[in-house]
Amino acid sequence: MHTPKYERVASAIRDQIRSGQLKPGDQLPTTQGLIKEHGVSYGSVRTALMILKAEGLIEGRQGEGVYVRKIACA
Repeated sequence: MHTPKYERVASAIRDQIRSGQLKPGDQLPTTQGLIKEHGVSYGSVRTALMILKAEGLIEGRQGEGVYVRKIACA
């Protein structure tokens, strides 16, 4: 079965957080950086980030970027 692109992006970021590659307080790449890194559209990246935000793994900071939440569990 085909996994949606947004879920592949969310899984990749989730795995980086759980493995410790991305630590609490780390900034995620920009939206454009994620688009290039994963070879997906803007919509796929935005949906992936919304999923991770709903899971409590990341937080957006107005004018600063998106960060791994400090209370995220690995």
